[in-house]
Amino acid sequence: MLPPPRAQGPEDNFRVGLTYWFTGFSGAGKSTLAQALAQYLRSQGQAVCVLDGDELRTELCKDLGYSSADRTENMRRTAAVAQLLNRQGITAIAALISPIAAGRAAARQVIGAEQFMEVHVSTPLTVCQQRDPKGLYARAQNEPALLLTGIDALYEPPLAPDLCIDTSQLSLPQAVARIASFRRG
Repeated sequence: MLPPPRAQGPEDNFRVGLTYWFTGFSGAGKSTLAQALAQYLRSQGQAVCVLDGDELRTELCKDLGYSSADRTENMRRTAAVAQLLNRQGITAIAALISPIAAGRAAARQVIGAEQFMEVHVSTPLTVCQQRDPKGLYARAQNEPALLLTGIDALYEPPLAPDLCIDTSQLSLPQAVARIASFRRG
């Protein structure tokens, strides 16, 4: 038998989640940071969904390549999913390179400026190349057609992100704490 419904107040009329949009080079630590932030937020009782760029490209965006138009479409689809999650009161953490400033601006518009928090995972390219967790930078040396962001494809860093996190300077717990405690001015 279901418990009786609780009394509802005005705060129940419209509950919207947030979207943390992590952008940065491959190997910057976006996915690791997204999973750690999600774990922290869940421990605080928040419903959270991580939208990881690599995972999205295996299903929802598997028909897309790495041209500028395809990268923009990848961001559009991710933003649409994040918006749906937010409308259900679920926090979305989008972790994808999202190299094109106009695509990130369009994502902010789809999601809504109040729900969108742009986090530039600003780990330097040289550090990302040293990490190279997927071997992409090594491959890019011999395969220019790979169009690796920062090497053969343009990355437009955010001009005014809500927050910058350099994972070569902050530990994972420090980075999560900085994001979790951030409040817009």
